[in-house]
Amino acid sequence: MTSPVIKGTSYVLVHAANNLLHHGSTQVMERDKDADSEYLKKLPDYLRSYEDVVAYSPNQAYIGNISVEELDGIEQPWYENSIDEAERFSDWGEIMPEDEFYGLLKIVDAFDLVQLSDEFASKIKKKLAGHSLLTKDHIEKITGVESETIKEVVDEDTAEALFVDGELVGCVKQAHDTDINLSAHVMLENLVVKASGVLSLLHLGKQDGVDLEEVDYVIEVSEEACGDINQRGGGNFAKAIAEIAGCEQATGSDTRSFCAGPTHGLINAAGLVKSGIYDNVVVVAGGSTAKLGMNGKDHVAKEIPPLEDCLGGFAVLISKDDGVNPVIRTDAIGRHKVSTGSSPQAVISSLVTEPLDGIGLKITDIDKYSVEMQNPEITKPAGAGDVPASNYKMIAALGVKRGDLERSDLMNFVNEHGMPGFAPTQGHIPSGVPFIGHARQMMKADEIEKAMIIGKGSLFLGRMTNLFDGVSFIIEENMGQSEETSVSEDEIKGIVATAMRDLAQSLLTEEE
Repeated sequence: MTSPVIKGTSYVLVHAANNLLHHGSTQVMERDKDADSEYLKKLPDYLRSYEDVVAYSPNQAYIGNISVEELDGIEQPWYENSIDEAERFSDWGEIMPEDEFYGLLKIVDAFDLVQLSDEFASKIKKKLAGHSLLTKDHIEKITGVESETIKEVVDEDTAEALFVDGELVGCVKQAHDTDINLSAHVMLENLVVKASGVLSLLHLGKQDGVDLEEVDYVIEVSEEACGDINQRGGGNFAKAIAEIAGCEQATGSDTRSFCAGPTHGLINAAGLVKSGIYDNVVVVAGGSTAKLGMNGKDHVAKEIPPLEDCLGGFAVLISKDDGVNPVIRTDAIGRHKVSTGSSPQAVISSLVTEPLDGIGLKITDIDKYSVEMQNPEITKPAGAGDVPASNYKMIAALGVKRGDLERSDLMNFVNEHGMPGFAPTQGHIPSGVPFIGHARQMMKADEIEKAMIIGKGSLFLGRMTNLFDGVSFIIEENMGQSEETSVSEDEIKGIVATAMRDLAQSLLTEEE
């Protein structure tokens, strides 16, 4: 069996201020409750421009243009200390403008549910024609209709409107007139997942040594579930995304577990590669419209921008050992069991210390822990505090209790083995996975040897159980012993056969 390695990563953001305003769940519920609320009146004045979003340092860290160490050195509040000459694109991904994303929505639409006005479609077609990852076939799918046609279906309440700076430029229509699971609102959410997932996968495909046509299996791990009234969560986002991105040889399926879903998906991918079932497995996720502006009321009340104005996506390729890329250790998987309990100590023990004990490591042997990496500028105004810092303090406190470090070293541990939160609160995005790209880069540069990815989920949100969920795994620097450089099974058979022949010949010689 081969060791699974992380062969490539991509991270994307999509500026979505208009979607925040019109389709984010907090704003939708507020509008249903009181369309003239003070919050809804004030909100447009606080929305950030695309340029502000690109220059925001946590966003630059998310797409990999700056390191977590560089982010830590930038003065807070980050939204008041923008990065000069920040770039839209990175080696890993990009921050896409909202108008271009509407064009991408049309590209991924298989049932003519997305309608763009003729004028807007022509404009966006020209803009996206210059995008290096989109083909001529992609661009030709961007077509338009008369503006009046769009206005009619929006006014009939059978379509969700798409705005740019207050101007109606398109819509997403309902896919069925009575099935609420195929309503316009749900179809918009699902198409957003698909489009941002496709963007993530296309950026993965531009990485050195990555060929999307060689992908065998795709695991999709975002928050939404798609299906009709008879199979409301039936899926399959994975193959829908793979089709548009050009993974011609792939099959796939969706994995869900609230915020822990991506880590489950990565462990499943590692297992599939380790077993030899598949050579190349992609874990991919698209963004969540519902989470846009989730804490907007608290942000506006404190007179700061609603920082949840971006959709987030990512993709990770897990492949068989190449002797170069970081290895996922399948012998040290942390898991929150049914019997674990819900106390913070029990949760951290199950995810951190138990897998470390199994392979004889101390808490201090892990160079970096990637926990729930929510950007604290989003969560602190809402009263949730600095979530990553709280997790690191719990890990450190457990280390002190175990004797892995001295009490006086607790904050040193937090600073050395932790990092600032930099991920958008897209639910499935923050929990562990944002650091994988950074960890891969740091390990290939011999800057760190080991990192632990921790995914935690709140299963009680589904009103099915009060249990928490969580899984973890360790990434380790590759020491160069790849499948190709080690002795193969055929070579072993040849060595054994030769030895048996030599033994038989010696026995015959002795008899003579």
